[in-house]
Amino acid sequence: MPPSATAPVDSDQPPAPQPSGGLDSFFKISERGSSVAREIRGGFATFFAMAYIIVLNPIILGSAKDMYGHQLDSGQLVTATVLVAAFSTLLMGVIGNVPIALAAGLGVNTVVALQLAPRMSWPDAMGMVVLAGIVVMLLVATGLRERVMNAVPTSLRKGIAIGIGLFILLIGLVDSGFVSRIPDAAHTTVPLQLGNDGHLNGWPVLVFVLGALLTLALIVRKVPGAILISIVTMTVVALIIDAVADLPGEAWGLTVPHWPGNPVASPDFGLIGKVSLFGGFDKVGVLTGVLFVFTVLLSCFFDAMGTILGVGDEAKLMDKDGNFPGINKVLFVDGIAVAAGGAGSASAGTCFVESTAGVGEGARTGFASIVTGLLFTAALFLTPLATMVPSQAATPALLAVGFLIIAGSVRDIDWSDYTLSMPAFLAMVMMPFTYSITNGIGIGFIAFCVLRLAAGRGRSVPVAMYVVSAVFVFYYAMPALGLA
Repeated sequence: MPPSATAPVDSDQPPAPQPSGGLDSFFKISERGSSVAREIRGGFATFFAMAYIIVLNPIILGSAKDMYGHQLDSGQLVTATVLVAAFSTLLMGVIGNVPIALAAGLGVNTVVALQLAPRMSWPDAMGMVVLAGIVVMLLVATGLRERVMNAVPTSLRKGIAIGIGLFILLIGLVDSGFVSRIPDAAHTTVPLQLGNDGHLNGWPVLVFVLGALLTLALIVRKVPGAILISIVTMTVVALIIDAVADLPGEAWGLTVPHWPGNPVASPDFGLIGKVSLFGGFDKVGVLTGVLFVFTVLLSCFFDAMGTILGVGDEAKLMDKDGNFPGINKVLFVDGIAVAAGGAGSASAGTCFVESTAGVGEGARTGFASIVTGLLFTAALFLTPLATMVPSQAATPALLAVGFLIIAGSVRDIDWSDYTLSMPAFLAMVMMPFTYSITNGIGIGFIAFCVLRLAAGRGRSVPVAMYVVSAVFVFYYAMPALGLA
């Protein structure tokens, strides 16, 4: 794989390619070993891999009621979700120049819907999200957020990257229907099963299986655009199957591969700006309000941190010391996305791990994010068309990318030093097992500090790691203390 723009240049190596034009020079496309075609393919792949958020976020937020019994309008939520994703991703492309797309974060939207909204009005809840975004930007401006990220040992970073690989692999398997949760009513201790009933049944699962095999085969053959080719091909196959087999809509999950009668829809901007910054504190009190902001902040802070490190590592954007040059710009845009998500009533925007689908296509620069952002912009008016790609056609990309992340990181962990390898191991397994990037990072951080102290090497732990670990301990202790 070609060296990144930030990798050290060996004197025996040929000089980096010269940019071929203004676009190439601005985004450093050739310098990072990429091409315009790769960036475009990567932008498309990332969009299709995360387009489900256009449907899923409105479902999560729209199903909840605030303390007054009000529900958010589904059509307005679609517009808000797409607008925030387009704005933040375009901003990341121009300012951050990295192939990372952003949209309303899963997990954070659940916190907003189930913890904040029932205790206050929707504008109050979204105001809490805006405040969390402002705090994130302040942490970036003071350098504290970058200090925390640079304090993470290389082995733990690799463990976080592997955890993200396993996490997106699990997301792909579950969203495709290849793996499903066993209902509690089944009275079994087994949490997951193959298919919906222990067997692989139905056309949608077949679409995923064929898509997975096609994606992996194309990658093995080193076919350019392997992931995108697979997504487009299997979407066409799904369209044909749905038309011929006349399957019920629920068979496909959230997105039915059905050609819309009218692919154009007018956006409804009714929710944009419906925010009350401090109204929530009047409803729940100052202490509870601060804890609500803290909960949103912690989830956004570390979910994004894990994704940025994972994508940056996979895209070869790290320097020789394992740091991410120019990270402050990326982190600041992420903070803007959190605040913008609240201001747009779409919940907090955050970096999406599905960006690895674009990186798997060869994307290395912010031009891929520009492509993804423009596709989200088009989705404002073409929402029926954008939501036509079923998850069974897009999720094979997550299976392939999960493997690539794991294969590229596992060898770099220092397995001989248990104070490094054990925290890395805990971080990597806790992400999929708790279905949370934040939990994996928190447990890995705490384990690293505890094990270094137990080994008599406490002085080798950066102060920032102790501080963040203490914050995580408090966060996990909040329910026992009656604060959550």
